[in-house]
Order: sequence, then C-alpha cells, then structure tokens
Amino acid sequence: MEYIRLNNGIEMPALGYGVFKVDPKECERCVSDALCTGYRLIDTAQFYANEEAVGNAIRKSGIDRKDIFLVTKIWLTNSGDRKSQESFEESLRKLQTDYVDLLLVHQPFGDYYGTYRTMEKALAEGKTRAIGVSNFYADRFHDLACHVDVVPAIDQLETNVFSQQTRMRKLLSETGTKVMAWGPMAQGKDNFFGHETLVAIGRKYGKTASQVGLRFLVQQGIPAIPKTTNIERMKENFDIFDFKLDDQDMETLLSLNMHDSGTRDYTDLSYASRIIAQTF
Repeated sequence: MEYIRLNNGIEMPALGYGVFKVDPKECERCVSDALCTGYRLIDTAQFYANEEAVGNAIRKSGIDRKDIFLVTKIWLTNSGDRKSQESFEESLRKLQTDYVDLLLVHQPFGDYYGTYRTMEKALAEGKTRAIGVSNFYADRFHDLACHVDVVPAIDQLETNVFSQQTRMRKLLSETGTKVMAWGPMAQGKDNFFGHETLVAIGRKYGKTASQVGLRFLVQQGIPAIPKTTNIERMKENFDIFDFKLDDQDMETLLSLNMHDSGTRDYTDLSYASRIIAQTF
C-alpha cells in the first residue's frame, strides 16, 4: 500500500473501498470482503444509508480500529450547526466508533458553513482526524477556504483518466488540499473498461484497463475509492502496487482528459435542484 500525506500531517491509504449505492443488506459482506482483500480505507456517507453495515463489518473484522482509515460525509439535509452535530453523533453510533479519520461536507448546498463549524469542533475534540469537502468546485471552495479556521484537507471530486480535474488541482494546491477521486473508473462511461489506450497500456504491464486507470491516479498522489460488490474485482482493483507507469504512458494517459471538471455541472440549476431535493 502507498500513502498520501494530508495538509495536517496525517497519512491516508492511496486506495480505498467506496460503498456508494451498495445496498445496506449487502454492504456488510462487501466491506468484509474488502478488508480481507487488504483495503484499509473505507468511504461511506450518511446519504448512502449503509453506515451501520460498515460499522458492523469493521467491528467483526478483528482489525485494530487505528489501522482502518474511515471516511463519512454529512448530507445537506443535515446541514447547519445543530443538525450536523446531531447527525454526526448518529453516524458515530452507527459506525460503532468514537471517531472517524476524515469527515466531509457531502455537497456544496444548504448551510455548509454551519456544518463546517461542526466539523472544526469535531476535529478539536478528536472525533475526526481530518476534515474536508466533497463536490466543491472553484467558487465555493475558494469562498469557504477563505472564511474558515481549518482549510479542507480533501476535496472529493469526480476524477479519472477522462476527468482529470487539472484546474481544480491547481487551485487546491494553494491550500495544500488534496483531490480524492470518486468515480475513478468513470463509472464505466466512455468505454472505460474497453478503451483501446487503457487496454493497450495494460497489456504492456500485464494489467487491466481498470488497474491502469487506478494506477494513473495513485501515481499522481490522488487517492481513489473504486466500488464493486464482486470480490474478484476488489482484488483486481487492489493489485496496482507492483508496477509503475513510465513517463511516456503517463503522457499518453494525460492526453485522454476529455472533460476536465467531470460530467456533472454543479452550476446548472436543474442539476443542483435534483441534488438539493434528494433525501435518504
């Protein structure tokens, strides 16, 4: 395993297991499989409605809690000082732990300033080891970072070989904030798994397109959280630490950046309205 150092000095695994849209009835088994495979970063969220299953899997694994890097996120319907604090305490109860390693604001909507104040308080109280945001693009990230006491350690964004977030990464570098990649395999879009360039480069190293795409991110210091419910795919995704892409292959992959800022436009009012209307 390789590790990424955050702007507050703590280290997180460069590769984790994400549980977005993993059915709560199946999630405990999936997280158990991931932990058995070797994953030590688990990414969940209030909105995913599977925090309790994640907590069960971690408890039953027998792995020391300090050896697992646990991430959760506060949803926008729980935004604001009071509601975010109450919901975070509920998340800790469901996760069966007295702290998380990384706590994020899930969406740049609602009273995220109040939520962030709750997170700063949780950080001071030792209930989280780092704080950050998710899906914050330039304007909202810059505004937030200029008006808080603790700048975000992470901005979790749609990031993959086709959406490389070069502009956001440049902005985030000013505060030492790291991009964390959700959708690191483009959710299968743009023929990711069969893309001729990814397949050809993979053949050179005896790896799959998925492994090439994940290695491309990790090699640039971008932690990634691929999701699958299949244990064989979990093992495949995890098997990226025995090779390194050469400079020529990295340049070739950099040229695949088709939609730099991702496939979702958070400034589009119709899309923003759909996000704001979602509950769990």
